[in-house]
Amino acid sequence: MATIEECRSALDKLSENLVGADGDVRTAAALDRSLSCHITDLDVTFAGRLRDGRIEVLDTLQGPPRERAEIRLTMTGDDLVSMVNGELHFAKAWGSGRVRLEAGLLDLVRLRKLL
Repeated sequence: MATIEECRSALDKLSENLVGADGDVRTAAALDRSLSCHITDLDVTFAGRLRDGRIEVLDTLQGPPRERAEIRLTMTGDDLVSMVNGELHFAKAWGSGRVRLEAGLLDLVRLRKLL
């Protein structure tokens, strides 16, 4: 089972990947939205912002998100680490229910380019 530190490191790596992306991926990530990532097996939530293609984690909270972020991710720590390391494809994990992504309709349309 992934640790809180490994999950935080995976989010940092994902942020670096988004910053270095080109084309449609960079455009899709260039939102300014509140973001939460709830890690179910650790019962921890990373809360922050997706801004200018970078994930800024502002707080780590015990339990589910306290406020409803504009973009909400829910998954296990192992799935987060596997996705960021390229071992698990996001679309497959999302389609099978291993990962939940919730956002407004227009944001989902933009974020689909990241999938």
